[in-house]
Amino acid sequence: MMGVLWFWLVGCMIVAYVVLDGFDLGTGVLHLFVAHREDERRMVVQSIGPVWDGNEVWLLAGGGTLYFAFPWLYASAFSGFYLPLMIVLWLLVVRGVTLELRNHIDVGVWRALLDGLFAVASLLLTIFLGAALANVIRGVPLQADGYFFLPLWTDWRPGVHPGVLDWYTVLGGLLACTALTLHGALWLSLKTTGEVERRAARLVPVLWTVVLVLTLLSVPATMAVQPATLVNYNRYPVTYLLPLAVLGSLVATLLLHRRGQAFRAFLGSCAYLACMLVGACWGLFPTLLPATTGADRSITLSAAISSPYTLHVGLLWWIFGMLLAILYFTISYTMFCGKVGRVSRHP
Repeated sequence: MMGVLWFWLVGCMIVAYVVLDGFDLGTGVLHLFVAHREDERRMVVQSIGPVWDGNEVWLLAGGGTLYFAFPWLYASAFSGFYLPLMIVLWLLVVRGVTLELRNHIDVGVWRALLDGLFAVASLLLTIFLGAALANVIRGVPLQADGYFFLPLWTDWRPGVHPGVLDWYTVLGGLLACTALTLHGALWLSLKTTGEVERRAARLVPVLWTVVLVLTLLSVPATMAVQPATLVNYNRYPVTYLLPLAVLGSLVATLLLHRRGQAFRAFLGSCAYLACMLVGACWGLFPTLLPATTGADRSITLSAAISSPYTLHVGLLWWIFGMLLAILYFTISYTMFCGKVGRVSRHP
């Protein structure tokens, strides 16, 4: 029972990170397209300025929770995904540094460089995060000792010995990139004013169409690469409501956006991302990391779970930490409600 609880607690923290930091990343991807002047770019940056670093705390918290709840999974994943994890780490560093430095540098050429790095780092992060989830769904070449090695790419085809990048993980990366960019466009249409708001709003239908196509493509692709993801759905047919919720939330997002209900459209995007991730977790459960080298080598919930004492004590601290986090985010987002006005002068 505790193992199931911790599985979904980790899943909820991943959902919280993707939903909250997702609009940060999408904003970073779009800011050079929707903001043409320096004052407009400041407006875009200020739309995420007070919350972007707090949103990334969910990634650290999720990693820490994974460490003490499923230590074997943590050790195995970090051994095989070392190269992409280092790439993600450096992209996070570059993104944070560029956001902070642009507020202290008033030289046009340097600020343009920082803006470019911010956009590139945000774009690559969305792709790598999507590819990471696709790698977990597809499976990795786990050896008898529970460890594995993945090159960045091999022949671009899923198989017994795949690379980090193949056609399926690239599809996952593109889906994540467009979905989070759509999430960012909806955030900008909610938080900004003037031409920035209008440009972001015009991008929403285009991005929505791409997300719909890639979402529909991802379903047969996942069934072809990892047929076991249908086992839980077939065992409990009521859970087929999850894929329906994915499509329903996506359709609602566009309809609400066309009606000018920016906040509700943004909530629809949040629901889409959450349902996609919960559906992926349900398809894997109780497997934590599938093995392409044989189902008997997959890392399962029962094999990777920590001791009962660790889980019970950890649950008490987790509840305490979550209450503090919820309090912080409630205060932060309440103070940050409303639209960001144009700033004509660099602070």
